[in-house]
Amino acid sequence: MWLADAFFYLFAVLAVGSGAMVILARNPVHAVLFLILAFFNAAGLFVLLGAEFLAMLLVIVYVGAVAVLFLFVVMMLDVDFAELRAGFVKNAPLGLIIAGVLLAELIMVLGFRLAQPATLAKMAAPIPAASSNIGNTEALGRILYTQYAFYFEAAGLILLVAMIGAIVLTLRHKEGVKRQSIGRQVARGPETAMEVVKVPSGGFIVPERKKMPESADGGRA
Repeated sequence: MWLADAFFYLFAVLAVGSGAMVILARNPVHAVLFLILAFFNAAGLFVLLGAEFLAMLLVIVYVGAVAVLFLFVVMMLDVDFAELRAGFVKNAPLGLIIAGVLLAELIMVLGFRLAQPATLAKMAAPIPAASSNIGNTEALGRILYTQYAFYFEAAGLILLVAMIGAIVLTLRHKEGVKRQSIGRQVARGPETAMEVVKVPSGGFIVPERKKMPESADGGRA
């Protein structure tokens, strides 16, 4: 029993410390590496709770995809860190207000847990009983897609809207680049799609030659 407690405190301290270093680290690459460390320690806490599925999900999805993607973006993009710090100072009051709201919500949740322990005991838990033959993944799926199905679908809809909004905000059209216009293609008629030329008997059509750009010395390129 003492071994499980020791691992819990070890993972908890490392997770909190890594989360703090994500904010305090000046180098963004170091911040992403501390974020990956925080994910691993959170996965260790899930293993101690018996939620192996959530632990593997955290490692495979967040560490294997999201955190590595953040690292690649930070390393490949030419980020102006001085401008980012200036923006951070400018938006600090708004950030403090949001942090205060989140802190108030956490205090309310903690107060509810202390005031209504009987209500929390009646809530369904994703961890099955030791005597049952139901695995952790099956128990989690039953609760997620039955009791919390509406919230699960609402979260998916919010993520979809956020993804579309990010694409719209970052989409930039370059000038002078040819693009396909399906509407213009469908609206084409015979008068714009083809040209009827009458060729006399024995005659021929001379195609128009495009003018070649002149080089710097005045000759043809």
